Amino acid sequence: SDRPRCEQPKTQTHPKAFLLLRVATQHAKIGSETPAADGAARKRPGGGDAPAPAPADKRRRPEPPSSSAPRDRHHQARRPPPADEKVRASHILIKHEGSRRKASWRDPEGVAISATTRDDAADLARALRDQIVSGERKFEDIAAENSDCNSAKRGGDLGSFGRGKMQKAFEKSAFALKVGEISDVIDTESGVHIIKRTG
Repeated sequence: SDRPRCEQPKTQTHPKAFLLLRVATQHAKIGSETPAADGAARKRPGGGDAPAPAPADKRRRPEPPSSSAPRDRHHQARRPPPADEKVRASHILIKHEGSRRKASWRDPEGVAISATTRDDAADLARALRDQIVSGERKFEDIAAENSDCNSAKRGGDLGSFGRGKMQKAFEKSAFALKVGEISDVIDTESGVHIIKRTG
């Protein structure tokens, strides 16, 4: 127990050489911690010499799509729809016994309207239209005197309107006209009409 322990012989190492060895070791450790170095040092599983691909860079821009057609269709679908088409028109309304409301500013009690047939109302509307087309009288003047609509006080002007705002037959005729044109006699639940498109 009192035997002295064996000691390994001390190797004489020059202080400068020891310092250089320590620095070289530290540099090797630092380099192995970087992703690029780690990826370059790895081998593909198969034993080939080509380095394995480096980890994908998350900041890299995505590849552009192979075709822009789906994207274009997507953008077109999200575009706001265009504003509804509108027209401006005036009309002359002649009511008759078949009108849904048999009264007007010209005939508050509906006496004359109830006694007027649809054919009589259509004949009157055609006669008034002939006067307008021939230039004998102005549309606005005839509307102010003869129209059973309250728009008579504005010369028959209904202002601007889009689709779905008027009765179907009236709307179809108004949108089919060119500005300045006058329709033939049009039937609706309100009575018979002559329409002039003004805008």
